[in-house]
Amino acid sequence: MSLDFQQRLNIITQQSYALVGFGRGIEREALRVQPDGKLSEGKHPYAFGSALCHTSITTDYAESLLEFITPVAKNVEQLFDYLNDIHHYAAKHLENDETLWPISMPCFVESEDNIELAQYGDSNVGTMKTAYRQGLKNRYGSMMQIISGVHYNFSLPASFWETWSEIHQSELTDKEAQSAGYLGLVRNYFRYGWVIPYLFGASPALCQSFLQGKETHLKFKKVGKGTIYLPYATSLRLSDLGYTNSAQSSLNICYNSVENYIASVRQALHKKAPEFKNLGVKSANNYIQLNDNVLQIENELYASIRPKRVQKSGETPSQALNARGIEYIEIRSLDVNPFSKVGITEEQVNFLDLFLTWCAIKPSAEISAQASQHFAENLSAIVTEGRNPRLQLEIDGKTNSVAQWGEWLTDELKELAVVLDKSGNEERYKAAIDHIAPRFSSPELTSSARVLENIIEQDSDNGPLALALSKLYKKELIEQPYQIWSDQYFQDQKIESIKKQQQIELSDILSFDDYLQNYFIHSEKA
Repeated sequence: MSLDFQQRLNIITQQSYALVGFGRGIEREALRVQPDGKLSEGKHPYAFGSALCHTSITTDYAESLLEFITPVAKNVEQLFDYLNDIHHYAAKHLENDETLWPISMPCFVESEDNIELAQYGDSNVGTMKTAYRQGLKNRYGSMMQIISGVHYNFSLPASFWETWSEIHQSELTDKEAQSAGYLGLVRNYFRYGWVIPYLFGASPALCQSFLQGKETHLKFKKVGKGTIYLPYATSLRLSDLGYTNSAQSSLNICYNSVENYIASVRQALHKKAPEFKNLGVKSANNYIQLNDNVLQIENELYASIRPKRVQKSGETPSQALNARGIEYIEIRSLDVNPFSKVGITEEQVNFLDLFLTWCAIKPSAEISAQASQHFAENLSAIVTEGRNPRLQLEIDGKTNSVAQWGEWLTDELKELAVVLDKSGNEERYKAAIDHIAPRFSSPELTSSARVLENIIEQDSDNGPLALALSKLYKKELIEQPYQIWSDQYFQDQKIESIKKQQQIELSDILSFDDYLQNYFIHSEKA
């Protein structure tokens, strides 16, 4: 008989040592913008080294879309020291008085043609990265691809998995227990992960230029000169307008076992998409897309959470999972926090630690394709009208308002917070849930409501607000000192990354066509 949450918590309480040593990492995206708030047209700054090989500073979709990556940190203070040091160096070395756009939705972009794809040099691997982005452009347009987010990477300590087997009454051990446990966490995140955009979503409005003629069924209101918004929206970034892929709606990615997950991803990689076939793959010597499947490569799979494993050289993500199991999970549903100069706060991280641990402990039944679709509909409702007091969500047969679900969740999180704080001999988790929980019953306290209040009260556009914040944050970032690293460290990283890229380029012996063919042949292997 399966233990309920309270019984599981009682076991965890006696073994709180098993919750010491979370692994944490942050990937923060940010557009470089000109002093007038328009998208930067400059190349990736030389001071940042090679975007292909730098360990901390790279680009995402576009030359102007920076991505800052922290190492794995074992405590929250160290995590933010890493993140602040990267931002400090970047702010000091931005060129032409550029700043970092502090919100998720893009700045004013006159035309998609002004968005230059990220460039990674002349190597085959670098060429493939740019060709993949060319495919994204041709499939979905560039505007969607320059939306910024914050990804949170999280791992439970190794000591947790023996306790996990006990509380789940499972005979699984080692990597099998760990993979099963992480997938249970993932399934619960699909059930309850709507709380993340509800609490922390910060994109209820966008510049009208973002639409660029795109049709929408959403009934926007207008404020200022060109800002449109939805009164109850939390995260338009996660809506049909934002970082989604309608072509993937027919995919049935299964999270009930690691074997089923890998099999369903690989099946998706071979599924043909008629709309993409019509684009063609290659014109003359230029790639239109890498292939005409629903997914060009695994990275194209859009999901609010991903099971992950650090890849070895030459491995695909699913090959790494198949060989060594799930190592950590990546949360992808966080908007950039406009009220933080580094895009996320320590309080958010503390809440995420608490919530994700709860997802790992909480009973987590398998999810059918129908249930998966229903949870996606819940998320869609939250991102467009999450602060509507009349909104009801149905989860596993129970229907409640957001406030009612929040009250139930808060009670269980508060109990878990006591255990986590005991293991760390502090009260960081109690403080986080005490401060954040009132947002469930008082939606005006959420991040999205605060953003909208600023815009509507001043009858202004979100652009001027974001630009003012970007300039303030640049000043603050430049003035703050290093905590862990130094200018010399980043100079060494720059030089090392450039050398590494040159070595990769010199080592190529295949044509790009042959390299790409070999890549897809190799990716078929288990």
